[in-house]
Amino acid sequence: MALLDRVATLVRANLNDLVDKAENPEKMLKQVILDMENQFIQVKTQVAIALADLHLLEKKKNENAEKHSNWMRKAELAVDKKDDELARAALERAMSFQQLTDSFDQQIADQQIQVESLKSALKRLELKLSEAKGKADLLIAQHRRSRAVSRAADAQLTPGGEHRTFERMRTKVAREEALGRAKGEIMGDDVDGRLDALEREQKIDTLLEEIKAKKRLSA
Repeated sequence: MALLDRVATLVRANLNDLVDKAENPEKMLKQVILDMENQFIQVKTQVAIALADLHLLEKKKNENAEKHSNWMRKAELAVDKKDDELARAALERAMSFQQLTDSFDQQIADQQIQVESLKSALKRLELKLSEAKGKADLLIAQHRRSRAVSRAADAQLTPGGEHRTFERMRTKVAREEALGRAKGEIMGDDVDGRLDALEREQKIDTLLEEIKAKKRLSA
């Protein structure tokens, strides 16, 4: 039946392979567990239905067996009364109920096979569901670690990555410094320029005094 085929597919599922192939392992594992839980409920329901059908078949078999016995007693009573025609009629009815009883025997045997098959599937699925729940967190953690290691390796293999980063930072800092100086100049707050001007004026004054001193000495 289709239900057992789905159960078999879930039971055979390799969780490690599913995690490796999934784009979103956590979402995939949760979906697998949800599917297993849904199938578990369905199989459990089917087991209950199959058992109920088995009990019903056994009840009907017992009813037919009892009817067969009753007609056999009636046939014996007719024989005791020397009524062969009535005995034949009773035996005819007894045989029909015996055939029905035999038919129920076969149906019961088939139903027992189905019940055992469903019970076995239920047990396998229950074990697989327990395994999936137990492995889910572990597999997700392993996958996350694997991705982290892979990303770290990719970063190390990227040529010049750190150098380019530092270059961008240095360029940014230099640009900000240049902008700062430009703003200071625009606002007339160039300290370096003013200090340079003072130094030039002092040198000029010194030179001027030296010239004047020479002139006085030569006069």
